[in-house]
Amino acid sequence: MKVIEHLETAKNPLISFEIIPPLRGGDIKQIFNIIDDLIKYNPPFIDVTSHSAEVQYEETPDGIKKKVKRKRPGTIGLCVAIKNKYNIEAVPHLLCSGFTKEETEDALIELNYLGIENVLAVRGDEREYKKPIPQGKTSNVYTVELVEQIVNMNKGIYLEEDLLDATPTEFCIGVGGYPEKHFEAPNLKSDIKFLKDKLDKGAHYVVTQMFFNNEHFFSFVKNCREAGITAPIIPGIKILTNKKHLTSLPKDFIIEIPEELSEEIMNADARHSQEIGINWSFKQVEALFNFGVPAVHFYILQNSIPMQKLIKKLNI
Repeated sequence: MKVIEHLETAKNPLISFEIIPPLRGGDIKQIFNIIDDLIKYNPPFIDVTSHSAEVQYEETPDGIKKKVKRKRPGTIGLCVAIKNKYNIEAVPHLLCSGFTKEETEDALIELNYLGIENVLAVRGDEREYKKPIPQGKTSNVYTVELVEQIVNMNKGIYLEEDLLDATPTEFCIGVGGYPEKHFEAPNLKSDIKFLKDKLDKGAHYVVTQMFFNNEHFFSFVKNCREAGITAPIIPGIKILTNKKHLTSLPKDFIIEIPEELSEEIMNADARHSQEIGINWSFKQVEALFNFGVPAVHFYILQNSIPMQKLIKKLNI
């Protein structure tokens, strides 16, 4: 079942989760243990992040050596395992960065064969390593181009245009939104225009970057609607669980931590950081439900314990 169908037929706001694949060589049982904790909340879908290759430097007897590898492969395999083991729709992330259009087409063909109906199209983080594009190959630079490629496949249009009787796919496409503006956009108005372009090209719904100030989200939705965006907009929530998050989250995701939240955590014993973060998310989610969001998307990654405490507090 497609994400957009879940959103259109739900009588109450949905709850979805996002996890990351294990590190290379890791055990999938670790992920299954997390999902075992989450399925009691009946998530209609679970997102699985994707990661392109990156540079790693290792010290050897012969000096520093550079290695290029994907630290977290296995997105497609994990999605298929989730769908078949738990009967929950899995949403693999597809990246522009680090993949050619040909590799993306191959991935989409595999996903289609495996019964995966949903994807989230994202540009991906800019990394030190930029994969060289082989001669004769091409790549998607921006998400809107990736959306166009997926939509073309939904129409039966593949990269080899002379394919006869090419079978159309039926992917539901999600894209990302930035309540506090994407850091590369000159202003929020232009950022929303870029988002509208992705939806006009055929994307079906929006999942936002994490935020800790609901006013950013409320304003973002208002501006989107005024710009003519009618697609469902799902807020993304991350529970702040330790003092390190006060610096790592703004640095990694270019977001703002409200002064009230940061001061409370800075002035509290480190043992209470998670409790403070859960209480903050609790107030956020209650207000979002009252606002009428179609769903709330929780960034779990690899720790479901704070999420379980929050949902118990929400009495869902």
